Amino acid sequence: MTAAKNALDRVLTWVCVTLFAVLVIDVAWQVFARQVLNQPSGWSEELAKYLFIWLGLFGAALVFGERGHIAVDVAVRKLPRGVQTVLMVIVQLAILTFAVLALIWGGLSVVDLAWAQNLTGLPVNVGPLYLALPISGVLIAFYTVYHLVRILTGAERPVEAAEPDVL
Repeated sequence: MTAAKNALDRVLTWVCVTLFAVLVIDVAWQVFARQVLNQPSGWSEELAKYLFIWLGLFGAALVFGERGHIAVDVAVRKLPRGVQTVLMVIVQLAILTFAVLALIWGGLSVVDLAWAQNLTGLPVNVGPLYLALPISGVLIAFYTVYHLVRILTGAERPVEAAEPDVL
């Protein structure tokens, strides 16, 4: 499972880098077309919105896989290790529930509703662009199960060690 996670991390990292690069090029074109050519590009703004959404969802999944999101765990650190483990299992199960219900199930519902809707600025339908929701939900669910198994087997600490203060 660790090998699959590491491979997924590498792929997801490159997907995020690529999305960010395309977003930068798109916005640069948008500014150039508006300011230099004096002919604003209608499609570039629409594309930038969807690139940003995909980047945000996939970036959130990647950071979640690294357990890099902000956590206020001052009180949890003071608890015994067994209680920390129970709390982290509850947190991971809550995240898994959200990922399955909101992102995967809800995302697939939105994709189904919007599959044939046309976009005004781009020659594509909206539905495929909304696939970022269920895809990121599957990624977050995978990472949740990965961390849950590692916490329960003792391979991963329930609460990560505090980072040293930087002066």
